[in-house]
This record gives sequence, C-alpha cells and structure tokens, in this order.
Amino acid sequence: MNTRIVEVRAKVMKQNDLLAHALRKRFAASGVSVISLVSSPGSGKTAFLEKLLDGLTRDFRVAALVGDLATENDAARLKRATPNVRQITTGTICHLDAQMIEKALQGWQLDALDFLFIENVGNLVCPSSYDLGEELRFVLLSATEGEDKPLKYPTIFNSSDVAIITKMDMAEAADFDVAAARRNIDGVRPGMQIFEVSSKTGSGMQAVFQLLRDRRPFTRTVGTQSSSATSWV
Repeated sequence: MNTRIVEVRAKVMKQNDLLAHALRKRFAASGVSVISLVSSPGSGKTAFLEKLLDGLTRDFRVAALVGDLATENDAARLKRATPNVRQITTGTICHLDAQMIEKALQGWQLDALDFLFIENVGNLVCPSSYDLGEELRFVLLSATEGEDKPLKYPTIFNSSDVAIITKMDMAEAADFDVAAARRNIDGVRPGMQIFEVSSKTGSGMQAVFQLLRDRRPFTRTVGTQSSSATSWV
C-alpha cells in the first residue's frame, strides 16, 4: 500500500480517536448513556431501535441519531416512538465518525437526556474502526443472515460489547441454528453477552430493557412525550 495513503489514514484515525475521547468525556459529564448499534443492512436494526425507544420513553428521556447513505426514512420511522431524532446522511461514506456525531449534537442539551442511541450505517466492516464515544456498542445479527456472520466479520464483534440476535420469530423458517450462532460469537469474542429478540413479537426485549435500566442509577419519570421533547432541544 502507498506510504502516503497509510499516513493519511493513520492521521484520520488519530483525529477521530481524539474527538471520540472528548465526546466520551462530554457524555459522562452530562450523565447520558450512549449506545451505538451496528449491523449489516436488513438485520432489523431500525425495528429493534424503535422498540427500545418506545419501551424506554415511558420512564427515561431518550433520543437517537440515525446514519444512512441517503433518505431520512429511518428517522421518520423512529419519530413515531420519540420526536427526539436526528438523521445523519453520509452520502458515499459507509460509516459514522466522531465528527459527524459532534456536528449532529449541536443545539442539544445532553444533560437533559438519559439515553442517546446512535444507529450506524448498515455495514459490518467500516464502523468497526471508528470510535463514536459511545458507552456500549450493540452488534446485531439476524436469524435470516446465517450463523457464520461472526466468523466472516470478527472485527466488528471484537469491537462491540453486546450481541443481539434479531428476527428470532423467523429462525425456524430460516433454519437458523441458534446454538451454532452462539458458539461462533463466543469463539470470536469469548464471554460476550448475547440476547435473542424479536422486534415483531417482543420476545426477548425485556432482557435488553433490563440491561439498559441496570446501567442507570435511578429512573426518572419523564411525564408526557411532548414535555420531554421541549425540555432539552
């Protein structure tokens, strides 16, 4: 590889890491838990996030940043659960980076939030290299994708904290071997916490909600959705 290209890439990654570090300190100082979601396209990431937002917004102040190459379709969909959603359109860039996150947060009062979710662009390669300052990274694998996804894309599983197996309502029809998927995840990232969920039926979602609630020192009742939205934007 050209030495100049290597140097430029190293500089870009260093700048991203420095900014991500600053974002992480900012999030911690504001008391907001930041969770990013990564997956391949079509894994059910947006449906899963919609369920999370809908379930948490009753007790917590939640918001989301959504990354896509084009359109604001996902942001519009998530606004059914909470109005506190912003779209990040990346154009030809196949991942979010810390600078995009910093720019998208302009005007938001982070200390008036409990949870901020970041939905990355559908891709299992590029996002693995870019720290966004998040507290947790969820990697999603759907029952329709095959059990060997962790073996094909080990870096994204190694750079994530929690694995979510989605579309479990379709596992039998897709002849999906859950035990094999779990073995493959554990083989790549030993001891990684794994959840099996269905956004369609709600199966397994309570365990994910409990994981997130356990990360908060207390629950704040937010009242009506409208009052929650106007208090921090």
